[in-house]
Parts: sequence; C-alpha cells; structure tokens
Amino acid sequence: MSARLFRVLSRRVVAPIALFAIVGLVLTGCASQVQERANPTPPHVVTIEGPITDHDADLLSASWKAWEKANHITILYTGTPEFESSIAVEAQQSNAPDLAIFAQPGIVNDLASRGYIQPLPSQVMSNVTKNFPTAWSKYTTNGGNDYAAPLLASVNGWIFYSPKQFTALGVSVPKTWKELLALSDEIKNTTGSAPWCEGFSNGAESGADGESWVDDLVLRAAGASVYDQWVNHEIPFTDPRIEAAFSDVASVLLDPTLVNAGVGGVASINTATTPRVASALESGKCALTHQDSSFVNQLTDSNGKQASIKPDGDYWAFPLPPVAVGSTPVTGGGYFVSAFSTSPDTVKVQQYLSSSAWAKSRVSLGGAISPDLALPASLDLTPLEQESTKLLQSKNTIFRFDAAGLMPAVVGSGTYLSGMVDWVNGSPTKTVLKTIKLSWH
Repeated sequence: MSARLFRVLSRRVVAPIALFAIVGLVLTGCASQVQERANPTPPHVVTIEGPITDHDADLLSASWKAWEKANHITILYTGTPEFESSIAVEAQQSNAPDLAIFAQPGIVNDLASRGYIQPLPSQVMSNVTKNFPTAWSKYTTNGGNDYAAPLLASVNGWIFYSPKQFTALGVSVPKTWKELLALSDEIKNTTGSAPWCEGFSNGAESGADGESWVDDLVLRAAGASVYDQWVNHEIPFTDPRIEAAFSDVASVLLDPTLVNAGVGGVASINTATTPRVASALESGKCALTHQDSSFVNQLTDSNGKQASIKPDGDYWAFPLPPVAVGSTPVTGGGYFVSAFSTSPDTVKVQQYLSSSAWAKSRVSLGGAISPDLALPASLDLTPLEQESTKLLQSKNTIFRFDAAGLMPAVVGSGTYLSGMVDWVNGSPTKTVLKTIKLSWH
C-alpha cells in the first residue's frame, strides 16, 4: 500500500483551502445520524470508495472476484486520490458509499464522532479481535465503539538502494543516523553528485512522504513516549523535540548537495512523483531514497520487468537507522474499512474483508502486506514484503502508526502536509510548526 498502504498507503493536500472547507463540514456541522443514501444501491450490489487507485485498485478488485461469484454479491469499487476530502461531503449529503476504505484513522474518528458511520457489526468485530494486533483496533475506537476494521498495512522508513552500486562504490549499510549522514557525504564525494532522490507530489496527499521522514526522526530521536504525546496533542508541534526532528530531516532534504539526484534541486521535491523517483533510482543517478514497503511495486529491471528486490538483487532496502545503535523503531500505515450502511450484503462484504481468507487472497497477488497475525510472512511474494510483515508481527518491534493518520483531519490531512510542502519551498521551520500548531484546536 503508500501507506504509500498502506503507505498504502498512504501516504493529501494540494488545495488546503478547499480541504479545510470540506473538513469543516464534518467538524462544525451538527451531529448527524447515518441516513439512507440519496441514490439507493441496487439489491446485491455493495459500493466501496477509497484512495486506492490504478494498478492497486485492479488488484483489489481481483482479490474479491471469486468471493463475489460464490456469494452472488457484486462489489463496485471507486478509487480517487481526492477520497479523503470528498468522503466528508458525501457523508454530509447522505450520499456516501456502503463501505469506505480509509488510510487515516483520524478521519474515521472525525466521522464517527458525528454519527456518520456505523460501529463494527459483531461478526466483523470478532474477526478484528481474533486476527489483528490490539493497537490497530484502538486507532479507530471512539466512545467505546470500534468503527473500522484493518485491511492492509505498510511499513515506512525503508531506504532503497542498488546492492551492485554499493559494491562498486565500496560502501556498506549504515547502522546509525550519524553513519547514514556520513554515507551520504561519501557517495556525494565519490560520485560528484547528490545521492538522494525524493518526491512529495501525490495529488491530495502531496507532502505525505515528507511527513513520513519527520515521523521516523521523532520516533528515533525523541522516542516512543514523546511520539505518543505528540500525536495525542499532549505536546505541540512547536515542542523543541519536534523542531529537532525537522532539523534532522533538513540535513538531507534541504541540502542541495545531497538531493534531488536525477530529478532537480530541492524545490523539485514538491513536483517529483514516486514513479519519477523510481526512474531516478533505476537510472543509477540516485543512490538512496526513503520510501514505504509498497515502493517495490514501482521498480523495474533493465528490461522493464518487475525488479528483483532482495539483498543480492536489482534493489534492496534497509530501515532508516536509529539514532543510537540498537533496535530500530518502525513507523507504518494502513487501510481500514468502515460502513455507512447496515444492509445484510454490506455486513457480509465487511466481514469478508476483515477475514484472513480475504487477506490471503490479496497478499497472494503481490504488492501488499497485511497486519493479520494469522498470515505467515512466507505468503508475501518478495523478500522485502516478508521482512516488513515480520517487523509488523514481531513483539520486539517498537511500532507506531503514521502520525498524520492519527491526528484530526484538519491537521493530518491539512496543515501538516501542506506545511511540509511550504517547508520545502523555503518557509522557516518555526513558521511552519506554528501554523500547524494553531490549526489543532
């Protein structure tokens, strides 16, 4: 997923004024109860909307095709990059789909607090309790009820590189943040060009890749406790520890000698897309890029076929190193399914999508991982996806969900992401942090 999921994931703001107006419809409107859809769904048809698009949307539809036939239910999925903003309007106008796929628990909680979406039915809640880590249920629990079932996941903070290029340059994988900075300088000095390539351009989610960088540095430098206080608004964005994380990220992303190889200067980060970054890595002009686990879907070999992603393959990746030697904390994202309808067919589809049977079907198609604890990592098609699943399932992993995804929509889908874009465009860190702080009421 981008995430990215999960990444997919994934992964929000191109026109912030329009977004705030839309979010305001949800946040400032009177509390409403779920109503009949303005355009009723035909019998035995279940509609789903979400942010998953293009090839990933095709794989999503393929994952439930056999189940549709066996259960005589047609699932109509519509994916759009503008989903996070459009779903608020649809909910207020009583024209929401039967089910929706969310990448941000914060939006689920916003809608749940206004009575727009349904608590999980008992059949679905049973699957959630049995199959998923307890924390995933807490992300979407509001007022004692859980309003969304986990669907897919992504692991953020992978640094992709070419093992052959590393060998040719005589460099090795760093173990700490300080060693990563030293590696960046060494590659720059050896090749005479910037080693990093990054791209924030992603429609309504532009800036999300920068947010992922900051999340990773807050967790690694300040620790899990500070991270939790931050996403719960117990400390503000202007806290010195959050500002320090921005400073750490700036040492790479705002240094014109280190970024944006094969794409352009620092400013090009805001116009470069993920496929453009992948092309830069494939060309050899770029040596390093910070991505989530779904980036494996972007990479091809010299013949234009799916690249080999393994330690001795075309590409491999290592987690963004910790500040101090030791275990590496991990951030990630995911998708969740919520219901606007209580029809029997809707409940059946939501129950299936929360089952290990569906998770196995989707994972077997490649390009996605699941937080379902019943699925062994061996089911994942690539070694990197297998490593990502192991990290998610390990009891020793310090895992934290994507910060923007947990924050209220006006911040997570608004000022945080637009702030990242402004920051790359030259806005001072203190100004950006103050703006984000003031938006969180």
